[in-house]
Amino acid sequence: MSRRVFFYVQHLLGIGHLRRAATLVRALARDGIDVLLVSGGAPVAELDIGLARFHQLPPVRARDEGLRELSQLDGTPLDEAFRARRTGELVALLQAEAPDILVTEQFPFGRTQLRFELMPLLDAARSMARPPRIVSSIRDVLRDTASEARIAETLAIFDGFFDAVLVHADPRLVGLDKSFPGWKHLEDRAHYTGYVVDDDRRPADPEETGAGEVIVSVGGGAVGGPLLRAAIAARPLTSLSGRTWRLLVGSNLPAADRSALRAGDGIEIEPARSDFTSLLARSVLSISQAGYNTVVETLMHGDRAVLVPFATPRETEQTRRAQVLAERGLVQTVPAEGLDGPTLAAAVDRAMAGRSIRSFPPCDASGGARTAVLLAGMT
Repeated sequence: MSRRVFFYVQHLLGIGHLRRAATLVRALARDGIDVLLVSGGAPVAELDIGLARFHQLPPVRARDEGLRELSQLDGTPLDEAFRARRTGELVALLQAEAPDILVTEQFPFGRTQLRFELMPLLDAARSMARPPRIVSSIRDVLRDTASEARIAETLAIFDGFFDAVLVHADPRLVGLDKSFPGWKHLEDRAHYTGYVVDDDRRPADPEETGAGEVIVSVGGGAVGGPLLRAAIAARPLTSLSGRTWRLLVGSNLPAADRSALRAGDGIEIEPARSDFTSLLARSVLSISQAGYNTVVETLMHGDRAVLVPFATPRETEQTRRAQVLAERGLVQTVPAEGLDGPTLAAAVDRAMAGRSIRSFPPCDASGGARTAVLLAGMT
């Protein structure tokens, strides 16, 4: 009999969490698992979930880059009535599905703003006639600014409800112990899966777009404006000033940032592309933020890279990921607070003078297939 999986995901600012969840549920469904992906973030057009099923909750997002407060898509704060409706819909859906396994993406290690619905969801799961196994699905790096009280709360929720945590990482590169002080408490219930990457390579276009170019990407683009502007300023200052620099702006780039960008003089500007990994494979250099999906795709397909991590006082995940990879010599980095044309140009030239990513042993990117095996084996 097919295993049934209920997979909850919430993206707040960018779309990386949803993209990774979609890659995972495609892999699960390919292995014959009946999986429902339940998304609480803004709808994303043409989301590829393969043979999986999908349910859209009334969407919420982060009100701003601080990621502390939530709102509806039009900016309206969440009131108690909205929270109650969404929680009721989520719990009723779980009860109707009666899954063998409930997966919460990030929680309890993150997404704590969603406690209002996730704690009732966990309570409902444990109260079912046949309670599902409960699993957390997390990235390679966690926010390392959490207080001792927050870490204690995380471990208490994990102990009270969860059977396992799947860490979508290669510990040879980045171990969870580097960013989560409570690692020793849960390591016997943790499973490294390898990185999760959408490796369905799109065919190259006839003109071989990207060959010998610099590819500048900002994911969905919500906070990508400063990097795009710095790239335009950096190009004439680098050893790659004679190459085409292709800027992929992302659908969520604010209109003001988009209107400030100017193509021409070796600068191409276009929307994010479905053949991004093919562009990476043909490029001489990738310049990007340090989100999970883009970094893994760069490690898999890129030649050289400069990472400019998105960071706030609370959000340290991208900074930590970029630092670890830079320490291993895989990439060059520029901190967001020091980003301008000259600092980015200097990092570009350091990257071009250093080793190719392809000269290092490949990272483990079997996360999708390994996750399917682990979940199918849970009894």
